[in-house]
Amino acid sequence: MGDTSRMSRETHVRICEGLGVKFPGPTRQFPGATHLVILVDSHPRQQWLRQAVETRLREELAKLQVEVNEEKSRRVDLQRDASFGFLGFEFRRVRSHRGRWMPLLLPKGKKRTALLGKLKEILGASRSQPVGEVIDKINPILRGWVKYFAVGHSSRCFSFVRDWVEKKIRRHLARACQRRGFGWKRWGGEWLYGTLGLLSEYRVCYGSISAVAPV
Repeated sequence: MGDTSRMSRETHVRICEGLGVKFPGPTRQFPGATHLVILVDSHPRQQWLRQAVETRLREELAKLQVEVNEEKSRRVDLQRDASFGFLGFEFRRVRSHRGRWMPLLLPKGKKRTALLGKLKEILGASRSQPVGEVIDKINPILRGWVKYFAVGHSSRCFSFVRDWVEKKIRRHLARACQRRGFGWKRWGGEWLYGTLGLLSEYRVCYGSISAVAPV
């Protein structure tokens, strides 16, 4: 009970859970597919904890008859420029402009690639349709994706997505008019986003990260 009681009160352990995970009670069970991340303080005095936390976790999961996927389970040392993915985000440690260590939270590259691939498919199938109808199709997809990833440090990724989408819409307009280029002078940004209604809100919330809030 020594390690059990000590670890249960330990403030240097943070557990992040995904896909509707709930810790066990009398009638609660883990679902079949569960993503679990345990964060441990890197201070040298927590060395014992880094060694004990995996053993303790496996003991508790065994009580619930939950199997660990060994192929997908790994240890990551953020002090050695490593990173890990969780709920579509990539986590790593970097230095701030003031020289302090800070967590960096970004949308995973494959998530952005998947988004652009889906949008490209819709745009390709809508070449003969009015631009308004095309925007009505892609806006809900963009809005949902942006709202999900609107935490952490997604600004650069958002800028890339916004620029990519705007160019695709401009090319759609140019083809409809049998013109070349992107029509930077012909179609202003205010008209694209204001009149046509192309999604323009790519804002990042710098508050708490509720999607991966520690328990």
